[in-house]
Amino acid sequence: MLAKPKIQNQASLFFTLEETLNQKHPLYILSNRVDWELFDREFGPLYCQDNGRPPKPIRLMVGLVILKHLRNISDEGIVEQRAENLYYQYFCGQQEFSSCEPCDASELVHFRKRIGEPGAELILKESIRINGDDSNDGQVSIDTTVQEKNITFPTDAKLHRKIIKKCLAVAKKERLPVRQSYTRTLKKIGGRPAFQEPSKK
Repeated sequence: MLAKPKIQNQASLFFTLEETLNQKHPLYILSNRVDWELFDREFGPLYCQDNGRPPKPIRLMVGLVILKHLRNISDEGIVEQRAENLYYQYFCGQQEFSSCEPCDASELVHFRKRIGEPGAELILKESIRINGDDSNDGQVSIDTTVQEKNITFPTDAKLHRKIIKKCLAVAKKERLPVRQSYTRTLKKIGGRPAFQEPSKK
């Protein structure tokens, strides 16, 4: 069930994050430029309106997803740091400091599954809008050199498995004698043998 927004006329008598934080901090500026209502409108229908346990606020979840990618850290890391960082809390819509973790790291996984690929594209589109049109830049440059690539390193077990299976398949096709089938090696690295050497009787 989608939780109803809380009305906060006065967050605190003596302390609010908005009045305490440095207003020139990049995250403070960014938090006031993101169109958070856009995500409420688009992601709100993905939740049941009248049944189930109320979820975490959409701004909190979107904010955590954005911060996770900005800082390039894990789900567990961003949840833990959000409990310690005042700017993270303000970015995610918090008005007062809270020392407890906002959610479990697994809830970020469920949220990404809920919004799917269209939701991820919407977050990226909003990021481009902020860094493009709103920043008065003529064009937007996206640096992909720092993004993780789908590369298999020589030390990966799946690469060892692939090499052994390929060699055994070639030997079987060409009917070449094989001194060793590496059956035990494949078992150790979690793979099944692609070619079983015939038993000698």
